[in-house]
Amino acid sequence: MNQEYPSALLQKAIDEFTKLPGIGRKTALRLVLHLLRQDTSDVEAFGYSIINLKHNVKYCKICHNISDTDVCQICSNPSRDNSTVCVVESIQDVMAVEATQQYNGLYHVLGGVISPMDGIGPSDLQIESLVDRVKSGDVKEVILALSSTMEGDTTNFYIYRKLADYDIKLSVIARGISVGDELEYTDEVTLGRSIVNRTPFTGN
Repeated sequence: MNQEYPSALLQKAIDEFTKLPGIGRKTALRLVLHLLRQDTSDVEAFGYSIINLKHNVKYCKICHNISDTDVCQICSNPSRDNSTVCVVESIQDVMAVEATQQYNGLYHVLGGVISPMDGIGPSDLQIESLVDRVKSGDVKEVILALSSTMEGDTTNFYIYRKLADYDIKLSVIARGISVGDELEYTDEVTLGRSIVNRTPFTGN
């Protein structure tokens, strides 16, 4: 049975919050009531930050990470090793790898993994732009740092086939990460060791 609320505006706000991942109606009600107790200026600042994010956030034209500029801070940093590219599924994974402080190369965000069951194919991901980066000749090693899932392994193999004709080192993060684990939820020490102890990817 749907709970009735004393205000249609309250219900509308709750309905919007429940569209967020992991937010049920009870949590949504608690968040909305919390906002109602805040100063108007604080709530307006909160709302504007979300609207401003949606309208003005950019995606790096090189690696597809979130950025305030056309080229993100990592890609434009001259102290980073631009001969090494770490391929990850999502922006959260970039943050996870950066938190380990064990990697000084660049990234490439695919925007997902190949998953036929979900209707996601290679053309839906940023794979061709990765191939273009390798074609440029600057990249010497591509590290595949996708989650240890069937979809992640399928994507690894597809990328391996796409890059097979290029004279680069192709490696995969060490399996210190349990099979089925999502990269962003792996602890920093384990993830850091997995990057450092990466192994050649053979496609087998």
